[in-house]
Amino acid sequence: MKMMSVGDTLELLSTDAGSAADVPEWIQKVGHEMLDTRQDDAGTWHIRVRKTK
Repeated sequence: MKMMSVGDTLELLSTDAGSAADVPEWIQKVGHEMLDTRQDDAGTWHIRVRKTK
């Protein structure tokens, strides 16, 4: 996130089920924007975040 520009979008891929809860909590804490969280048929979490500051 530090190397990204404001407005950039990051998609995090994770097979750790805890990521679906942990990442949104962290994003809220640091003040960025959660775009969406979904799990695909293979069990991989796709978590999209926009850098806001």
